[in-house]
Amino acid sequence: MALRRAAVRVVNLGRIPYGLGLEMQRQHVRQHLDALSQSTGPPPNTLLLCEHPPVYTTGIRQGPYPAQEEWRLKGHGADFFRTDRGGLITFHGPGQLVCYPILHLGCFRKSVRWYVCQLERTVIGLCGKLGIAASTSPDTGVWVGDNKICAIGIHCGRYITSHGLALNCNTEMSWFEHIVPCGIVGKGVTSLSRELKRDVTVAETIQPFLDAFAEEFNCILSLENIRDHKSHPSEKIHV
Repeated sequence: MALRRAAVRVVNLGRIPYGLGLEMQRQHVRQHLDALSQSTGPPPNTLLLCEHPPVYTTGIRQGPYPAQEEWRLKGHGADFFRTDRGGLITFHGPGQLVCYPILHLGCFRKSVRWYVCQLERTVIGLCGKLGIAASTSPDTGVWVGDNKICAIGIHCGRYITSHGLALNCNTEMSWFEHIVPCGIVGKGVTSLSRELKRDVTVAETIQPFLDAFAEEFNCILSLENIRDHKSHPSEKIHV
């Protein structure tokens, strides 16, 4: 008998401050935790899509980033946040598609390693749809040669995921010059626009990204009303 395909709600938040993105993730995670404790059934699995104003973020290994480093980076005009995701420092900014999947892995497969691999496969599939040959490496994320095109850093507690991935579409790449992205020395960063030698916007990237996500996670996606996130009208996405 075929396995039932999980339903996943998609919320496109547009460009929002990073702190608001963190709070929205926490709200969705709390909904899952409340549902587990009350045995009311899981709330909807959700993909939060957004862009952020310029911001540098660190993961749980915060030792290499003392207060002086935070001040230095803020001096370039970006914000700075310390988070509980995996990985080291990275940059988020305009022209970057950020996806925060808030999923209960019990609806898919209870394996964090599998989940990260599926995120990588999703982005590789998207790149393939656009004509870019991308791959994985021993370092987490998605790469085009020795240049990272998509950073991945997640948190998972009680099989509920948060944080996620950041795909460079037409990001201003000079922001990465102020850090060692993800702490990986000797490798660079790239974007869809740089690889395709044309301007590739976040808006252009969303639908093929969702197509690839639906394929890799074998799920059914529905788009929630962007204007009123607290209400639940939705329309189907063609995937």
